[in-house]
Amino acid sequence: MSENHPDGFLQHPRRTIGYRDARSRTQDYRQIYRFEWDTEALRTQGQRCMDCGVPTCMGGCPIGNLIPEWNDLVYRDLWEEALARLHATNNFPEFTGYTCPAPCEPACTLAYNDAAVTIKDIERAIVDMGWEKGWIVPRPPAERTGKRVAIVGSGPAGLAAAQQLNRAGHAVTVFERDDAIGGLMVYGIPDFKFEKRMVSRRVQQLREEGIEFRTGVNVGVDISIAELQAQFDAVCLAIGALRQRDVQVPGRDLSGVLFGMDYLTAENRRQAGRPVDGVTDVRGKRVVVLGGGDTGADCVATAHRQGAREVVQVSINPCPPEQRPVDNPWPQQPQTYRRTYAQEEGGEEAFSLNVAGFIDSDGDGQVNHIDAERVDWKRDRQGRRIEKIVLESGIEIPADLVLIAIGFEGPEVAPLQDGRLTLTERKALETDDRKMSAIPGVFVAGDASRGQSIVVWAIGEGRDVARHIDIWLMGKSRLPPSLETPNPPSPPRGL
Repeated sequence: MSENHPDGFLQHPRRTIGYRDARSRTQDYRQIYRFEWDTEALRTQGQRCMDCGVPTCMGGCPIGNLIPEWNDLVYRDLWEEALARLHATNNFPEFTGYTCPAPCEPACTLAYNDAAVTIKDIERAIVDMGWEKGWIVPRPPAERTGKRVAIVGSGPAGLAAAQQLNRAGHAVTVFERDDAIGGLMVYGIPDFKFEKRMVSRRVQQLREEGIEFRTGVNVGVDISIAELQAQFDAVCLAIGALRQRDVQVPGRDLSGVLFGMDYLTAENRRQAGRPVDGVTDVRGKRVVVLGGGDTGADCVATAHRQGAREVVQVSINPCPPEQRPVDNPWPQQPQTYRRTYAQEEGGEEAFSLNVAGFIDSDGDGQVNHIDAERVDWKRDRQGRRIEKIVLESGIEIPADLVLIAIGFEGPEVAPLQDGRLTLTERKALETDDRKMSAIPGVFVAGDASRGQSIVVWAIGEGRDVARHIDIWLMGKSRLPPSLETPNPPSPPRGL
């Protein structure tokens, strides 16, 4: 597709925008990424794209972003056109450009034996420029259908569904039980990783497109699903998967043992100047974070900024290898060790440790250390842990605060108080192929539908469910076809 220099990947090495200095950025809550990026440098990075006959990067992207197209447009300095192609598959590319782990990059053909194209950086730069240049504006529908849709939940899935349905001409109302719109984009992800102004400006865009937002409404408590059905022609549950997985061992009720997401929410509320209920200051304390995922990393980084005395991040799994395992070939997401942005800022990592108990040494009701055991695991063919082998017990880890960040177990169904909703084996809300629940006209999207996942999947789910709702209401849909792919497609043999 490129007019010149199709061998750009041979001429130019991969260069990322990168992060601010690790030590200095812990002194503030500004974004961890470098503020400035060079347009010409990013054009050069776009030139590295090979415009493959089989774009495996698109197969690695859950929403099928048109990556080679906007890489080429950036290389040709056609940024506004690149933004249009980016928005063709993604309602909120800044959400993904700043927070997505970018499974598209290890799927890039170059990643087979070289450094991948800087896809995430280019995506972020396109949408940043779009806002800077004023290219992103409200797009209200030309006409209305007379149909009304309620969206329950205002995370990425709910907002994507709302925008798509509104643009199809339906009147959309979004219900959110918190006091701010955005779900975990606002109260889960720290400010220094994703600035909340990025959510605010999108919400304003959606308002100007005609979407109504109601905060502080707990569906199932303040209003029932049946009442919503009486007021709206369709309902979409995009309530996330917020039931936090716990560690049920002796001492769990001690003071100082709490969920990591509660800790992050409290700090996000404090940063926003809103009322806070929970721990927001760990200055001088020894903090232990249980869990090696994104939530755990965000807890580690937040503790750094609050001035923790020391931070240890504990994982129940072994440290991943430096090189790809034989059974983990390209273009799969590499199961290798990668130091997180939070660990680059300081702290210690501990692997293959299982918590046996939380200990109060002096009897004051406050946790003082963790009793842990070093373990190995027998696993089934799917990689699930089935048998614990204790290699060493009685390991003590000092702790003044323990943050449990070991994942989520599914949506919080109980507050909905509707027995017609059922759960799958994965504890997600059960739906049919139309993403409709057992209640006619009530659809499900996002983590509530597929289980805990990443932002890009949530946006894709929101777009998928919007098309199904549109078909349910109108008999057909003018919205783009749903991706509806449970896993990225495999490349053909020989690649």
